[in-house]
Amino acid sequence: QVQLVESGGGLVQAGGSLRLSCAASGSGFSINAMGWYRQAPGKQRELVAGITSGGRINYVDSKKGRFTISRDNAKNTVYLQMNSLKPEDTDVYYCNAFVVVSAYEYSYWGQGTQVTVSS
Repeated sequence: QVQLVESGGGLVQAGGSLRLSCAASGSGFSINAMGWYRQAPGKQRELVAGITSGGRINYVDSKKGRFTISRDNAKNTVYLQMNSLKPEDTDVYYCNAFVVVSAYEYSYWGQGTQVTVSS
């Protein structure tokens, strides 16, 4: 059983920074792409940034320059450094990982972490 555990959300003032972490635990697996998504109440979950196992990165245009995604493959962990935060960045953030177990790929989600940016 693979689990993704997120941490690092919270309340911050506009202009501040937060660093989200998401660690995958379990055994007998490897991870392909990982990513961060955001979801507002009543809306669909949307991609913020993604990173492949080889380090290829893509960002939603609105986050380029303020958010940085990275991963530590040895720790099965993905990070999202969020700088110059704005009130409109407020949402629940979820990490996602495409996990390979016994040659099959599965999509796993973290439990979500609330990010609140006050003005």
